[in-house]
Amino acid sequence: MLELVFANLRVRPFRTLISVIGVALGVVLVVLFTGLARGMTNDMARRASNWKAEIVFTRPGAMELTSSNASVSTTYAEKLRDIDGVQSTVPVIRYITPDTSGRWGLKQIDGVDWEPFAEMNGMKLVEGRAALASDEVILDERQMRDEKVKLGDTQALFGRDYKVVGVFSPPSGSRIKMSLGAMQEILESPGKCTYILVKLKDGADVDVVAPRINEVLPGNKINLTRDLVIDAQERVPALNTFLRVLVGLGAFVSTIFVLLSMYTTVTERRKEIGILKSLGASKGFIVKTIEGEAFMIGILGVLLGLVVSAIASFGIGRLFDLAFEFSTGWVVTAILIAVGGSLFGALYPALRASSIDPVEVMANE
Repeated sequence: MLELVFANLRVRPFRTLISVIGVALGVVLVVLFTGLARGMTNDMARRASNWKAEIVFTRPGAMELTSSNASVSTTYAEKLRDIDGVQSTVPVIRYITPDTSGRWGLKQIDGVDWEPFAEMNGMKLVEGRAALASDEVILDERQMRDEKVKLGDTQALFGRDYKVVGVFSPPSGSRIKMSLGAMQEILESPGKCTYILVKLKDGADVDVVAPRINEVLPGNKINLTRDLVIDAQERVPALNTFLRVLVGLGAFVSTIFVLLSMYTTVTERRKEIGILKSLGASKGFIVKTIEGEAFMIGILGVLLGLVVSAIASFGIGRLFDLAFEFSTGWVVTAILIAVGGSLFGALYPALRASSIDPVEVMANE
């Protein structure tokens, strides 16, 4: 039967190729986009985890990816410093906007007083100086390289040009930073911030101090920086829904391509199938033959899809400098979807082929 399966695939190479490409497309949808989603969210979370602060004090919903509001009063910074175990605090405004520089994705900007932020997180300026004026920004080294800018150049933000006056390292939080006062002025949010970084005193236990903060200042949200990478995807609204939609779309594409291909193949091979049945081929044999072809198409589609995903991720990463993180779980999911979708898509054509009446076919032919 295996020889018959390969022979049927070779007889119609173009249709086989189209079916394989259709299955591969489903694999690419799942593998490539889940890898991109994981890479981007985890990259953002890793930069956040570069904070030396143990606690991020904010309001519920303020740190969602789609949120660019400043809903936390900066007066909390002083109140937090009065709590036992807290050493220092730094208010930060985070603003997220679509990237208009020609690169795909989102651009994050932080409004922060540089000196206390840098001291808290062990950061330094490798070139230039801190952003002090309302029209100045500093960038991290990768942003300078990606944007191909140098000190004195400008960055278009908020509909105006900002002068690049410094370069900082290592990356932490956003790759673009301006003064807290400048950001508050832009957002018309005086005395407000998005979150407050909380650094604990040496020897203080974060699991003790965090509940203490929640008790003294109830109704706020206490995030531990150690957990930021772990729940990175949960911080992006509807990301898991988006990934499930991709999985469903991948399954649909694989199924529909194989179904159409096999349905057409069965229609064209009625005489061949009739002859096989007249020679004693059972319904089960016909079904297994059609399903065997679909299985091989699924396997070839998986191989092609994985190769295309790897090449595409490398090209996109080099061209747009986007992070990809492929998950074994999602790769296995893509394989199961591709093969399962192929077998399911071929089921109806296989059952239809098995019910062909050889007498009727031979008489008509």
